[in-house]
Parts: sequence; C-alpha cells; structure tokens
Amino acid sequence: MLWLKAIHVIFVVSWFAGLFYLPRLFVYHTQVRGDDEHARFCVMERKLYGITTIGMVGTWIFGIATLLSADPNYARALYWGMGWLHLKLALVLGLSAYHGWLKVIARRFAERRNTRSERYYRIINEIPALILIAVVILVIVKPF
Repeated sequence: MLWLKAIHVIFVVSWFAGLFYLPRLFVYHTQVRGDDEHARFCVMERKLYGITTIGMVGTWIFGIATLLSADPNYARALYWGMGWLHLKLALVLGLSAYHGWLKVIARRFAERRNTRSERYYRIINEIPALILIAVVILVIVKPF
C-alpha cells in the first residue's frame, strides 16, 4: 500500500506542475503577436497538456488503487465514514473538470479565438493552488 501511495503522490506532483504552468503559458500567449510565436505557444500548450493528462490519469489510477488495497473492513470504517475523504474526492473531481477546461482554452488559442485578458489567466492560475492547499490540509489534518 505504501508503494501505491508513493506512486500516487508522484503523479499528483506531475499533474499539479502542469496545472500550474499551463495557465502561465496562456498569460504569455496573450502577449504574442507573430504567427511563429503563436505556433510555438500552441505546440508548447498541446505538449504540456498531454503530459499533464498523464499526471491526472496516474493520480486517479493510483489513488483508486490505494483505496481498493485497504483491508475491506478497515476501508468501510475509515474511508467511507470520513468526511475529509469525500471532500478531497469532490475537490479532485473539480480539479479534473478544471483540467478539461484548460483544454478548451488551449483549443481557443490554437484557433485564434481567445477573448480573455492576461489578467484573467493570471487569476485562473491560482485555482489549482487553492485546491492543493485544501487537499493537503484534508489529507494531513483530516478535520472531518
């Protein structure tokens, strides 16, 4: 079970690295004027999104595997009766939706249909940081 948790955390870190950097690329992409620069940002965004998706999928696979690897009696009592885990899973679902939304934004940039400002992308760049803080507190402190 500890190996599953360790691999889960490795994928979480990879996922968050991409979630922190992709909106930052959008900030810089709003400042692009030339076709070559635009094409370069589109490639970077597409590749980063792919790597970030691997992080998300690995996070889900090893997170679920960790839950399923617990002793069934212990899991019922510990996992399903604890509010912190339910809230954590809800936040991770929300983060997965955010991840998908970033793909929509990247497509808009690729199609030259971005209508949002640099400031907008700076603000949405904070969403994963807030979720990360909440998840870490839930997992370590287990307030519920």
